Amino acid sequence: MKITHYLHTAVIVSDLAQAEHFYGTVLGLPKVERPLKYPGVWYQIGAVQIHLIADETYAPTLQNAEKWGRNPHLALAVTDLEAAKAKLLSHGLELQTSASGRAALFTQDPDGNVIELTEIPA
Repeated sequence: MKITHYLHTAVIVSDLAQAEHFYGTVLGLPKVERPLKYPGVWYQIGAVQIHLIADETYAPTLQNAEKWGRNPHLALAVTDLEAAKAKLLSHGLELQTSASGRAALFTQDPDGNVIELTEIPA
């Protein structure tokens, strides 16, 4: 077997409208066409997609509530971590800085799925 590309990550959400606000408005990800009939939304980041899949019964739990980065999470690159931090805080989101000391922080989507934002200058 030879794997050639990373295509997407699926994220389960209980409230699609809240998740769309977080991923589309707060994070500013561009939505792309989704040719499926069950509830969900797709976002594009470079060559990779995030697929939101709606499941009203979804109730995630953090395995490590003290260090969010030690839970399953999506890691996204930002060019300005301070600007990202300000935007997340303006939306009332909780944040944790990376315990490693690198320029990264963690937040959670409305369902508690952990998102890492790491500064990688353009």
